[in-house]
Amino acid sequence: MATHLLRNGATSWLLRNCISRQATLRRCLHVTSSLDKTVSFNLSDIGEGIREVTVKEWFVKVGDTVEQFDNLCEVQSDKASVTITSRYDGKITKIHHSIDEIALVGKPLVDFDVLDEEGDDAEDSSSSSSTSSGSSSSETESQATGAAASCTGGRVITPATPSVRRLAKEHQLDLAKVPATGKHGRVLKGDILEFLGQVPPGTNVPHPTLVAKKPVASVPAAAAAPVAVPADRVEVLKGVRKAMLKSMTESLKIPHFAYSDEIDMTQLIQFRNQLQAVAKENGVPKLTFMPFCIKAASIALSKYPIVNSSLDLASESLIFRGAHNISVAIDTPQGLVVPNIKNCQAKNIIEIAKDLNALVERGRTGSLSPSDFADGTFSLSNIGVIGGTYTHPCIMAPQVAIGAMGRTKAVPRFNDKDEVVKAYVMSVSWSADHRVIDGVTMASFSNVWKQYLEQPALFLLN
Repeated sequence: MATHLLRNGATSWLLRNCISRQATLRRCLHVTSSLDKTVSFNLSDIGEGIREVTVKEWFVKVGDTVEQFDNLCEVQSDKASVTITSRYDGKITKIHHSIDEIALVGKPLVDFDVLDEEGDDAEDSSSSSSTSSGSSSSETESQATGAAASCTGGRVITPATPSVRRLAKEHQLDLAKVPATGKHGRVLKGDILEFLGQVPPGTNVPHPTLVAKKPVASVPAAAAAPVAVPADRVEVLKGVRKAMLKSMTESLKIPHFAYSDEIDMTQLIQFRNQLQAVAKENGVPKLTFMPFCIKAASIALSKYPIVNSSLDLASESLIFRGAHNISVAIDTPQGLVVPNIKNCQAKNIIEIAKDLNALVERGRTGSLSPSDFADGTFSLSNIGVIGGTYTHPCIMAPQVAIGAMGRTKAVPRFNDKDEVVKAYVMSVSWSADHRVIDGVTMASFSNVWKQYLEQPALFLLN
């Protein structure tokens, strides 16, 4: 405090009020060999869980004098570029990182020579040094406060740097009325700007010394109770999930390309309803759309056999599969599994429906065998039962294509007479290995599949 008065030309006031009282002078006047302090400016947490950044550009150099909120540097995280601003007024004495070096959050970024940064610490230490060693902490604080008040004639001086005081004077502000967020109650430039409404409320984060000194208010027991946070747990992958890890890792090595289309299911709904009674007589309690989709795929595979092939990278050759072993994604208690229905090219819709129901039942009871998964040549997935519309399915190596059907929904459509009618439309998404299948082939395959579903009477020819 005495240091502050000396700097502001109040020497005569200090001599008149303090020199005559030597005991008080020892508490109020603190002489040091240097009024500067080197402060390390640490890289603060910039959010999003970022722990390190790359320094892209420095706006200052060693020896430059900066003020609060001046730009120091620009850093680049893996998500965004951030400009770091100064929290202090002072001179740059050291830059810890060069351009393109990694800076860690919480570690020093630059060092400052900050004027009067330790004013509060000096006053606290000089006041506490005059108290007896047996005094309690509360007595020490009261004596220090009393000494400060005696030196200032009962007037409390708010800690602030000259530039902050100048800013307050320009706006005719009383610093004592400005909420301080700096160290030990120091008023910062940002505090004045926030008080004037030039920056949004809450922009300035209180210094940890202020947070630690805040009195703990009495709160209701319910509010004070800590929130129980569930503990993290580690689960070793096994079973279906372990198999998924291996298969999807291989799948993502394949260059996928996607193709989507819409299917008018209106006629197929009527056709299926007509077959329900026959299906029950043949051991199929409920005939779904899936057997029709599988049979239509088998017919399209016969016309475009490359879609039913597999790629041998070692010999750089294609293996055209004779059997249509169509894999079907089934949701089970153990996870999503993809067994296949063998020889679909030789089966009718009722036979495919029986095999599908048997696979679903074995999947639910966990009794699927390795042979149920072996030798699949093409895959279909029905995400529509969950509620999705479009997707981008992943190919199961060594297969070269997969299809996924979305939810069937009623929508307005124009008929041949340009009349608006109610139509039941299903979306389909195809993925193919672009190393061996081009877009024209996949679109042509999809058109054949679509034709049989939109004109189900064609199934009678197969």
